Amino acid sequence: MTEAVNDTLKAIAASLLMEQVLAPRFEFKPKNADSIPTPGFDYGEGGYDPDKSNVGVNHQTGQVQIEIKGLAEPKSKKATRICQEDLNEVIATFIQDKTAIERGLFDEELVPEELTQVRMGKIIKDKYPDLDAEDQEAVRQHAIAALTLTQQAKQLVTSGNGGDGDDAPPNTALIDGVRRFAMDVRELDIDLIDRINPFGEAYAILAKAMSEDSLKQVAAAISAKRANLTPDEAKDFAIRAVQFKKERGRVPALDSQDAWERRMAEGAAAFMRFKKEGRYE
Repeated sequence: MTEAVNDTLKAIAASLLMEQVLAPRFEFKPKNADSIPTPGFDYGEGGYDPDKSNVGVNHQTGQVQIEIKGLAEPKSKKATRICQEDLNEVIATFIQDKTAIERGLFDEELVPEELTQVRMGKIIKDKYPDLDAEDQEAVRQHAIAALTLTQQAKQLVTSGNGGDGDDAPPNTALIDGVRRFAMDVRELDIDLIDRINPFGEAYAILAKAMSEDSLKQVAAAISAKRANLTPDEAKDFAIRAVQFKKERGRVPALDSQDAWERRMAEGAAAFMRFKKEGRYE
């Protein structure tokens, strides 16, 4: 069973990575009140809409520009280069991470931000320790946006709206899918992207490869081995909790209706406990 599951997970990771490699080259821009269209980009039938997040295509270069509200911009040259050229390398590390893909596919209690913010954040810290915290966060946001938007666009294209998907080349269809996703949501912002499980669409591949009983058995095994928070993970949650307090003017509540807020509160409490025990000295 374990070997078969591992082979299936590797196949899914390879499939996700191939989709990412074949996807158009994305350029992400923060959406602000003073955002304006970029010369050379086609923003679709209605043109550029100053009140919405726009998706533009440069037909000469093949570049796809996507506006996202609240997106952090890289500050250093290295972080800028990573966001422009190396996102697929970051995404490859993430989707090949056993913990990330197992939890993304099997953990029914998963709060997506545990993967999109905490797990991806840790991977980027380990991969680029020389970047400062702001640049690490900018790279994280760009990488998770590239992965999630590709997956959401693919889902819209394959579910279709009556077409058979053969009328347009794959890249054109994917761009249409990204544009439809941006139009379907009330506001395309980084918080919305962080709230989507990036492995959600890959579950369809898994369901075809395994029986329902096998899926349940694996899900139970994954849930059973969910470890308690490590000191490093608790610290990551505490950092997110501090950011939450800056934005909301209050600390995350343990009894919140929002699952991610509860996880941050639990993580911050674990951090304080570890600190009291001298685990960070």
